[in-house]
Amino acid sequence: MALTNALQSLLNAECAKRHTHAVILRMQSGDMQLDFKGSAGAATPDMRFPIASIAKMFTSALIMQLVDEGQIVLDQKVQGLLSDVALSGLHVVKGGDHTAALTVRHLLHQTSGLADYYESDLANDLKRGQDRSYDLGDVLQMTRALQPQAAPATGKSYYSDTNYQLLGAVIETVTGQTYDEVLQGRICEPLGLQNTGVLRGTDMGLPVYHNDRLLHVPQILTSMGPDGGIISTLDDMLIFLRAFMAGQLFKPENAAQMQQWNGLFFPLQYGYGLMRIKLPRWMTLFRATPELIGHSGASGSFAYYAPEPDIYIIGTFNQTDAPRRPIGFMLRVLSMVAKHRASR
Repeated sequence: MALTNALQSLLNAECAKRHTHAVILRMQSGDMQLDFKGSAGAATPDMRFPIASIAKMFTSALIMQLVDEGQIVLDQKVQGLLSDVALSGLHVVKGGDHTAALTVRHLLHQTSGLADYYESDLANDLKRGQDRSYDLGDVLQMTRALQPQAAPATGKSYYSDTNYQLLGAVIETVTGQTYDEVLQGRICEPLGLQNTGVLRGTDMGLPVYHNDRLLHVPQILTSMGPDGGIISTLDDMLIFLRAFMAGQLFKPENAAQMQQWNGLFFPLQYGYGLMRIKLPRWMTLFRATPELIGHSGASGSFAYYAPEPDIYIIGTFNQTDAPRRPIGFMLRVLSMVAKHRASR
């Protein structure tokens, strides 16, 4: 009860901060002895919410399933898989076109160096609430109009939503189904995720804000699909996160290579559709902080597993103006859990 009260007080305090309209949280220990689900502000803990870039975990899981089945290989050239898509000129660095060198592994690991189509006018349109739909052709056009981040396979990850749009196209091409059909048949139905899928229609669930501007952008979210267009609930996300981390969705040997970490942007590292957060001791007064593995989203969404304390943490602020805010919040949750366990 003390931990429950402390976590609810934390939610209330977060919701009292500027530009915060709602917060929802699910925390559960691996043995399920600790279990919390709560909300603050204009939300209930059972509301559906856009998970934003956490969708990349679903996409990476689907890709690894296709690898398990031998339908694709990680070092397969993307241009060969998407032979019906005009990819030429997508990745020109210093006059050289690197498009033909791009592999599935480059896309998964964010090592392609491709420009991020979201950083075009789309990001500003979303934050202004200017809704519009787009398809893969539009994504490629937006990507070509931007400067690439690097040549492929430099040993560093460069975050790009374009990578996961292309992976979504690979999934659709190989299976002959839409991305959402594959998602439902391979992940949602087997796990019993009844409230998870690519957004359809106009009901975005828990409202998303940019500062105090309400963002009603269902067409943009639907178009994001494999890179950020999934809507879910805390309960469904907990089931998925547990299955993902337990290696239930793909072979264990593939689960291991998904955690090959590259530097991304501080304090994040990137694997195959996974982020890793581990703060250095100099940032925490030389106190060790738990490692967190999962993914965050630009809407303030988060779904992480902390292996050392064996804790799953899922939630969202549904606020686009502070995408790194969940990091400090999750560490405070873990600190409360540690104090609770020490007091028993």
